[in-house]
Amino acid sequence: MLVSRGPALLLLYRRSRLFPSFTPRSVSTKAYDPLRILFCGSDEFSIASLRALHAEHVKRPDRIASIDVVCRPGKRVGRGLKRIREVPIKAVAAELALPIHEIDTFTGWKPPVLPEGPINLVVAVSFGLFVPPRILNGAKYGGLNVHPSLLPDFRGPAPLHHTLLAGRTTTGVTLQTLHLQNFDHGTILAQTPPPGFEIPNPDTCTVPQLLGIVSPKSAEMLVEGIQKGLFVPPIEDAGWYSSAGQKDLIHATKIRPEDRHIDWGKWTCLDINRRHRVLGPLWSKSLVVGAPSGSTPTFQQRRVIFGEIEEVQPLKGCEAFALVPGLPFIDGEHTVKADSGKGVYVFARDGRLIRIHQMKVEGQPYADALRAALKARMVGSRTFSSNDGSFAAFHNPLC
Repeated sequence: MLVSRGPALLLLYRRSRLFPSFTPRSVSTKAYDPLRILFCGSDEFSIASLRALHAEHVKRPDRIASIDVVCRPGKRVGRGLKRIREVPIKAVAAELALPIHEIDTFTGWKPPVLPEGPINLVVAVSFGLFVPPRILNGAKYGGLNVHPSLLPDFRGPAPLHHTLLAGRTTTGVTLQTLHLQNFDHGTILAQTPPPGFEIPNPDTCTVPQLLGIVSPKSAEMLVEGIQKGLFVPPIEDAGWYSSAGQKDLIHATKIRPEDRHIDWGKWTCLDINRRHRVLGPLWSKSLVVGAPSGSTPTFQQRRVIFGEIEEVQPLKGCEAFALVPGLPFIDGEHTVKADSGKGVYVFARDGRLIRIHQMKVEGQPYADALRAALKARMVGSRTFSSNDGSFAAFHNPLC
């Protein structure tokens, strides 16, 4: 009987058997007024959604009548703060000839009122500012947001980073309403079907690569949601990833400089390599010899940034250094020259060896790790010898 009613019904039946939490939804389109959209965005992720909405506006002006773009003002950067860095979406909005409103706060700001009427839908994608109830309640259809995760997992401002840091192999995108009080707590209108789509090469995938995958999928889901009128009451909750009983839900907090600070007592080699791939150059602190004061050497603590690292096989005779994770050493005597081809090494907590190829000592440029260590006088005066070779240790473990 199922086959006689068509392959589409058979597919829905199979999906519901394979994923018991999946409930087939009606795909009928709800009627709504021509949309006058206030689009709030900033970066490449939001640009993909803006371009998709604009394409729909050009194709179906009866569906999307207008789009106004809200972005934050440019920030002064560089030496002397003489250069202004504009948010990327501003140039795209200008390219598409869309009205632009630059604001750094919604306090005291009112959405534009067009000849056809007021804004009736707010779309916020990777914006950074919370859209207040005053703005949302003033729009007939409230607000929409697309989020690059399977909500409620990875709520927060950095879902892509935390998805990769958690070692996930699948992910998805979510279309939700804008909540009146909290980020990422709206009603889920559409979501990538379970269990999500696969992350290609999850062991090597970077944030820009993952961004290139989720951006078009999110933009497509946003346009399809508008085409179907999913935002028109009565609103149906389409979420399948329930927060009930889920112990592995992660809050995708903002990435801070401290997230790149290596914890040698806790991080394994996998942790270090993964964070280096996802977050960029990691850092630690080390003692360096300061300017001489009489006959007694002085020491200063400086930040050390690791530009290029690699896991390598343990060197013969260096096993003792594994007892102190974070203690860098050189495969040679402390008097070795910077161009000798010798390397700088350090053990992680799990006893796996990391070679540091490039690093930057605070106050100096990036350089070959050995050259940088010798120039900063980070290497101690004592050489440890074994039957297999000699190793020079640094003054102290990295911290």
